[in-house]
Amino acid sequence: MIDFVRSVRLWFVPAEVRQEGGTPDYRFSLANERTFLAWLRTALALIGGGFAVDQFLPDLHWGWRVGLALALLVSGVLCSLRAVNHWARCERAMRRGEDLPVSRFPALLSLVVAVVAVVMVVVVLVGWEG
Repeated sequence: MIDFVRSVRLWFVPAEVRQEGGTPDYRFSLANERTFLAWLRTALALIGGGFAVDQFLPDLHWGWRVGLALALLVSGVLCSLRAVNHWARCERAMRRGEDLPVSRFPALLSLVVAVVAVVMVVVVLVGWEG
């Protein structure tokens, strides 16, 4: 729990990361930042998809529409939080000379997106009035 609180603190005070270990090759830090930005783009796409499902599928049964929209919106929120947490964890690991942290989040996110996509395919094939 203490490590998680420390990680959250690093989200808002990234200068503290510099106090740990040595300075890694700047190319690795920039690659870490690019990965962070890619995760944020993914989060924005998921959030946009959630709003699109809600706004542009008014004929879809309310429960399906809200369920699919919420699944995408929650995935976007989790993806954005995961992005900053992973950035801080990777930066700390590089500075300490440790292995980069692993995560199950990409697999989980892939499964959620795949389930939403399969449900949308079924909705399209069966029709809007579920």
